[in-house]
Amino acid sequence: MIQESFPQEINHAKQVGIVGIPPLAVIQTLNRQGVKILDLDEPLIRANIENATPYLPRVYCAILRTAVINALELELDAVFIDVGPGKCDCALHTAQIMKDFLAIPVITTKNLDSSGYGFPLCEAKMDLVAKMQAITNGVKSAAPYAIQPPACRPTAGFWGVPPRDFSILSLFPDTTHIYGWTRCMENKTPADHELEAEYNPEIPTVFFAQSFCAKTASARYLAKKHPHGLYLDVDVHTTGSAKAKIQAFLELSGAGR
Repeated sequence: MIQESFPQEINHAKQVGIVGIPPLAVIQTLNRQGVKILDLDEPLIRANIENATPYLPRVYCAILRTAVINALELELDAVFIDVGPGKCDCALHTAQIMKDFLAIPVITTKNLDSSGYGFPLCEAKMDLVAKMQAITNGVKSAAPYAIQPPACRPTAGFWGVPPRDFSILSLFPDTTHIYGWTRCMENKTPADHELEAEYNPEIPTVFFAQSFCAKTASARYLAKKHPHGLYLDVDVHTTGSAKAKIQAFLELSGAGR
């Protein structure tokens, strides 16, 4: 449900940014009007993340700081930001700050969509970087995913949110299943906390969250419950130490590439 009605100028918008996953009703309207959607959660420009410091403290996650940098630099007609249970309280505060320093409409939404689209990509045999890119690109369209690959037998799991630095994903085998909020993302139900909490205890799983994200609590807790889980949080860039941890974990569990 949209908290604020579409401003009049949105009717002539050519390019808008989204933070989190706005409701399908919003995406459908933008698709219908032929508006180009940019996912501000992704690093779309080359810029120092410290450029966000005048607006957000460093203890905010790299995703929201990236959204601020993108909003500052890109030519946008509006920003739609989800501040409901599928995102976080920090997004609400970020929206209020964006409204103050941006000269374009910043429209807050609450995504409570509950009709699932499925998550075939999360369970497909596919390079994990390409798989994650396909899932994140899917938020820009209200249509079902064009790719509907068959499920594979998993040998490893990745639980969590899409990382800011996708290079971390290159360490996983193609037979990795995705769980957590990313699975909710493909299902187009970002506030489905039951689906988000699911994992497979049969396979070694990395439980991931961005540093300073509230989801680090769930990631760490579930990693402790899992028979063979690794908890990991990463801030802006994936360090060599973090990559070494994942590589060793997967190789020792027999799930290496």
